[in-house]
Amino acid sequence: MTDNKMMMKHKVRLAVAALGLTLAGLAQAQIAVIVNPKNPGGLTAAQVADIFLGKSNTLPGGGTAAPTDLPESSAVREQFYTKVTGKNAAQVKAGWSRLVFSGKATPPKELASAADVKKFVASNPDAIGYIEKSAVDGTVKVALSVD
Repeated sequence: MTDNKMMMKHKVRLAVAALGLTLAGLAQAQIAVIVNPKNPGGLTAAQVADIFLGKSNTLPGGGTAAPTDLPESSAVREQFYTKVTGKNAAQVKAGWSRLVFSGKATPPKELASAADVKKFVASNPDAIGYIEKSAVDGTVKVALSVD
């Protein structure tokens, strides 16, 4: 085997290893359920699950919850639903389809990015959303940490 081929093979292995480490890091992202700083916060996982599954629309402070979702393609969304509700995104979507069809509830508002979720929550006292914990700043309050 020539030196060029060996060097290329080595580079490919390094690239695959780097990609694997990157994906492993993404899979372990910590998620923060966020609310407006004016909201009392302090939600349990069960309360958050009920809000995001359409079983409840009330926040602990008495306000009507305005939940927000990340895009369906988001790995953080999949991780959030799996860890908080015990359901995958497809199961959640099917549940919402039934609720919408029956007229019982409206699904969370889907926003394009974590920055959009944070901005919406920061500007709406009844909003609730989820983002990677590393993106939290003083404009929102963490109501629940999801590891």
